[in-house]
Amino acid sequence: MRMQEAERHNRRLFCKKRCPAAAGMDKERQERVHMREAIYNNFIKDERWRYLTDGLQVTLEVTFFSVLIGIVIGFLVAVVRSTYDKTGKLKLLNAICKVYLTVIRGTPVLVQLMIIYFVVFGSVNISKVIVAVISFGINSGAYVAEIFRSGIMSIDQGQFEAGRSLGFNYVQTMWYIIMPQALKNVLPALGNEFISLLKETSVGSYIALQDLTKGGDIIRSRTYDAFTPLIAVALIYLALVMLFSWLIQLLERRLRQSER
Repeated sequence: MRMQEAERHNRRLFCKKRCPAAAGMDKERQERVHMREAIYNNFIKDERWRYLTDGLQVTLEVTFFSVLIGIVIGFLVAVVRSTYDKTGKLKLLNAICKVYLTVIRGTPVLVQLMIIYFVVFGSVNISKVIVAVISFGINSGAYVAEIFRSGIMSIDQGQFEAGRSLGFNYVQTMWYIIMPQALKNVLPALGNEFISLLKETSVGSYIALQDLTKGGDIIRSRTYDAFTPLIAVALIYLALVMLFSWLIQLLERRLRQSER
């Protein structure tokens, strides 16, 4: 038996020396088999692909509703700050908005998320999705506020005077004349904020939110294969960012055409 095994071993060595192409083909075949096994174990077995699809749904929900909250907060803060800059009114509200912007923009979003989950809602049985939406919405509002404020301040002062000459008061001028123009200017920036927020939601796994990133991590813990599920998560994020970036470019093109 030992003699036969030795002969087989010598034959394999001889083939590798005389047939390097065949040895290379065997290596490629082994890599393909390994890849098929990795895809099966990480995605097909026990329907583990559902961790990614369910996580993707949670990620998109959190991002969408967080952006809505951020737009509402950002709009109100921007109106207060721009009103103070132009008229000197609303001093107290402007001071509160300044504190809000300083605190939110000066601290990491992960720390804010953990404070809201473990401190603010620590004693309350509440959905992690709702906590994430509130946390990311408050964080996004600080950045959206500056986007709106820059859009309002970019409108020429003559537009305010034109509104006054038509008999509008300050609120009517802002609502009917200034804000439509400002919103048109800041729409691309709001789209970029949506993309940034989409990627920021990946830290939601720190509060055990089962988003896309957490789904990939759960697969990794089941299969002990980090490469395949995490690369799949990265590719999904990349595809989403490319899709939304393309939509933003289409929006910018439409806006340029409407200006001509």
